[in-house]
Amino acid sequence: MLVGVGVIVLVLLQHGKGADMGAAFGSGASGSLFGSSGSANFLSRTTAALAAVFFCTSLALSYLATNQPKSGASSVIDAAKSVTVPVAPDASQQAPATPAQPDSKAADIPK
Repeated sequence: MLVGVGVIVLVLLQHGKGADMGAAFGSGASGSLFGSSGSANFLSRTTAALAAVFFCTSLALSYLATNQPKSGASSVIDAAKSVTVPVAPDASQQAPATPAQPDSKAADIPK
């Protein structure tokens, strides 16, 4: 996560190559159409290094995710299928219901 955030920050800090394009068409003095062609500065080298670290960690994580030893279930759905759910007890094993109160209309309901 930190490497990804670092790459984002460094990319946003850098001076865009398209920013000098207006200068190339007569409104200023620019060395070339897409910016100066000098050696890479500190920000671009650091961005390249962090991008390489990001790609390496991404490949390592994908390798670890696909080559982990198989446990009992191969996926979450297979693990959920193997879970046993306890069955509710029969109605004959339940405690008898409390008798209805004398002034209740529940006694009038046929069974």
